[in-house]
Amino acid sequence: MSDVCMPYRDLFRVDNKVVVVTGGTGILGRRYCRALAEMGAKVVIADIKQEVCDDLAKELNLQTGVHVTALSVDLSSETSIVEWAKRILDTHGRIDVLMNNAAAKADGFFAPLEKYSLKTWNEVMAVNVNAVFLTVRELGPSMAERGCGSIINVASIYGVVAPDQRIYEGSMYEEMGGPINTPMIYSASKGAVIAMTKYLASYWGGKGVRVNCMTPGGVASGQNEEFNAKYSLHVPMGRMAKADEMIGAMLYLASNASSYVNGQNIIVDGGWTAW
Repeated sequence: MSDVCMPYRDLFRVDNKVVVVTGGTGILGRRYCRALAEMGAKVVIADIKQEVCDDLAKELNLQTGVHVTALSVDLSSETSIVEWAKRILDTHGRIDVLMNNAAAKADGFFAPLEKYSLKTWNEVMAVNVNAVFLTVRELGPSMAERGCGSIINVASIYGVVAPDQRIYEGSMYEEMGGPINTPMIYSASKGAVIAMTKYLASYWGGKGVRVNCMTPGGVASGQNEEFNAKYSLHVPMGRMAKADEMIGAMLYLASNASSYVNGQNIIVDGGWTAW
């Protein structure tokens, strides 16, 4: 007798799963939300501004015909996260997938290390690390009680390897207000996300909750040509990622296709970390 419990074509289905995406209105976040909604998931868009979440939810409702919920949260506030998590569980009764995608860029984020303020460091750490702890503390137990669930923590290649400072010479990113770099707080916080993922994978794995990282490489999103060219020289595929190229890995981790994948860091970087 075959031990296959479902047709292979159904492995990647996420329809009717309740999926929460923090940072859901960002450059990548809104694409994650759209892809999930197109696949039939009951998406909860979470970001700091309720009106922006509402606008995206309305847009996705019209485009996909799937009911998308908008629930704002201040991820730097424990009180806000506790109340937000309660609203989600009260509204939907369960959560199947939690995607911790949010990341902060506080004032002074791109300052050089020698002039970096503790205030900026703490503000970034509050969202990039503390909020991951708080969201899994508030929502993870309900998954463990049901005996199933997937938590996807979004990290970065700079939580795995150090940035090459040379690629930032001549960089410019108008949406970020000028020259950019990768500060130590970003590497430290994303490295912490990877470490927390491994801990949680062993903590809840026996209760059916899988916890994994998804780690994007550099995504083309408005950087100037000089930065793009220098970055691309470090990538075996010879280019930066397109935003939509993160969708496949996300759907894999959200679906039953990854039912035996736990504690892993899925790196989507065109080969940047291969050499």
